[in-house]
Amino acid sequence: MLTSNSAITGLTLKGPAGQLEALLNAGAPDATHAALVCHPHPLYGGTLHNKVVFHTMKALNSFGFPVLRFNFRGAGLSEGEHDHGRGELDDVRTALDWLEREFRQPIVFAGFSFGAAVGLRAACPDPRVEALIGLGIPVSPIDERRYDYDFLQSCTKPKLFVSGSRDQFGPRAQLEQTVTTFADPKKLVLIEAGDHFFEGRLREVREAIENWVKENVAAGKSES
Repeated sequence: MLTSNSAITGLTLKGPAGQLEALLNAGAPDATHAALVCHPHPLYGGTLHNKVVFHTMKALNSFGFPVLRFNFRGAGLSEGEHDHGRGELDDVRTALDWLEREFRQPIVFAGFSFGAAVGLRAACPDPRVEALIGLGIPVSPIDERRYDYDFLQSCTKPKLFVSGSRDQFGPRAQLEQTVTTFADPKKLVLIEAGDHFFEGRLREVREAIENWVKENVAAGKSES
């Protein structure tokens, strides 16, 4: 049975644009990996407390992994101003640096929507990151913003993508075509009738993450 570690610690990370508000869910003493989860677009209310981010944390924490969540610059109590995905790359690197210093374990990266689009770009080439999870990746333009995933065409790390079949920012046909261009290994899970925020489908999202981690993350063992 998958379990979750309950200890939560509030943290402040020293980022290039100022202090970043963060939370760490403790892992097991024999944890094999650490994990990072990034939140959706801060200009639309995205923070580390987002429901998809929370359930993703719970899924990864159930394997005993310590899981770090943080607020991008300008979100929540984090200092700085939103930088449209540019400076946020450095925020992700700051979080990865912190996880490396604290745990010295391979890292599983996960991000939702904006957090996936930005975080995957930072995490894919980072040798400390072993596996990648993208939730609700936006593939259609949003307010004239386009997200480019060409870098995933050469990213050979294990990759999981989970989206709702009715995601308004990731139309099914366009999403499937985009994912076909990504390097293997990869897996796309479509949550039937799910929207961008997986409303009413969060249990299925957790199950998709847990099943994939069991199969693809080295030594990923659930606690019984």
